[in-house]
Amino acid sequence: MNAPMPHVGERIRFWREKRQRTQAAVAGLCGITEEYLSQIERGLKVPSLQVLYGLALELSVPVAALLGDGRDESPSENAYVADSVVTALIGYGPKTHTEPVTAPELRERVESAWRIWQTSPKRFTEAGAILPELIQDTENAIRAHRLSPDSAARRDIHRAAADLYFLLRSYCRRAGRIDLSLMVADRALRSAEEADDPVRSAAAKWNLGHVLLAEGEHEGAQQTAIQGIEALHDLPKNGDALAMVGALELVAVVADARRKKWWQARERLSGNASQRAAEAGEGNIMWTVFGPTNVELHIVSIEMEAGEAAEALRVADQIDTSHLPSIERRFTFLLEVARCYDLRREDPAVLVHLLDLEAISPEDLARNPLAREMVCRLRRRVRPTYRRQVEALAERLGIA
Repeated sequence: MNAPMPHVGERIRFWREKRQRTQAAVAGLCGITEEYLSQIERGLKVPSLQVLYGLALELSVPVAALLGDGRDESPSENAYVADSVVTALIGYGPKTHTEPVTAPELRERVESAWRIWQTSPKRFTEAGAILPELIQDTENAIRAHRLSPDSAARRDIHRAAADLYFLLRSYCRRAGRIDLSLMVADRALRSAEEADDPVRSAAAKWNLGHVLLAEGEHEGAQQTAIQGIEALHDLPKNGDALAMVGALELVAVVADARRKKWWQARERLSGNASQRAAEAGEGNIMWTVFGPTNVELHIVSIEMEAGEAAEALRVADQIDTSHLPSIERRFTFLLEVARCYDLRREDPAVLVHLLDLEAISPEDLARNPLAREMVCRLRRRVRPTYRRQVEALAERLGIA
C-alpha cells in the first residue's frame, strides 16, 4: 500500500526544519502568529495563498515544493528570481506612500522595462533592479484608480499592468519559477479583462499557454490558445488581432508537438500559422515576436522534438535571426540548434553554439537547464582537443 501523501503543513514543517528555522522566526517574518503556523503544520489550518507565498519566500523554496509531493526535492540550483521581486509580487514589500503614477508615466516605464528584457545581455540583473519598484507603483496605481470616474485612465493603467505582468511571466519562467509565472499570468489576464482590451486578453491567454506548456499541461495550453483565437473571431483580421491569432496558433503547435502529434503540429504550422505570418509580416505584437521568421523557428523546434535533427538543421541553416527584436527568441533558436548537434553527438558544433549563446546572453545560459545538461554531457565525452574550453565554460557557468 502506498504511503499517504503528506499534507501542505507537513511539507512546510519539513522545509522549515531542513532550513533550521524556528516556528517563531518564520511566523514573525510572515506576519502570522507562532500558534497559527503550528496549526498549519499539524494540518489543523489551511494557509491562505498570500500566507503560502510568504512561507515559500522565507523558506527559499518554490510554492510548488509546498503544494506538491516534493519532500525529497529541492529547488533547482538555477531557479533564481530576485528576492525583492518576489517580495513585491506577494505584497510583503514596503508600502509606497507617494502619489500614484499617471498612466502615461507607467506606460513609459513598462515599455522601458520591456526594451531591457528583450535587448540586454544582462537582462536578469537589470530587470531585477527595476521591477520591484515598478510592481509596487503599478499595484498602487491600480488601487488608486479602482473607483476613479475617469474610466479611460483606469483602462490605460490596466493595459500597462497587463504588459508588466506579461514581462514578469517571462522573467519568472526563464528563472525557473513556474509557480510565480502562473501567478503573474493570472494577474495579466485579470488586468487585460479590466482594460476591456480584446487583443491584450488574447495576449494574456498566450502567456498563460506558455506557462501551461512549461508545467506539462499540454492539452490545457492548447485549449487556452484556442479560446484566445475564438475570442478574436469577431475582430477585423488585420494588424494586431491578426498577428495575435498567429501567435496563439504557435502555442497550439507546440502543444501538439509536446504530445507527439507531429503531423498535426506540422499541418497547423504550415497552414494557419504560416498564413497568418505571411499576412501580418514581421512584428512584435504584445512582445510575441510573431512573424514569418518565428514560424520558421518553430519548424526547427518541431523537427528537433520529433527526432529529425538533420531536417531541423537543414531548415535552421536558411534562417537569419539577426533582425529579431528579442534576445530571448534568438537565444532559444541557437539553443535548439545546439541541441540538434548534441543529438548527433557533433561535439565541436555543440561547443561553438554554446559559446555563441554565452556571447549573446551569459545570464540566460547560466540559468538554462538544457544548456547546463549539454555542458555536462560534453565534459563526459569531449575529445582532449576541446576539453580545456569545455571545462572553462563549465566553470563560468558554476557547474561543479
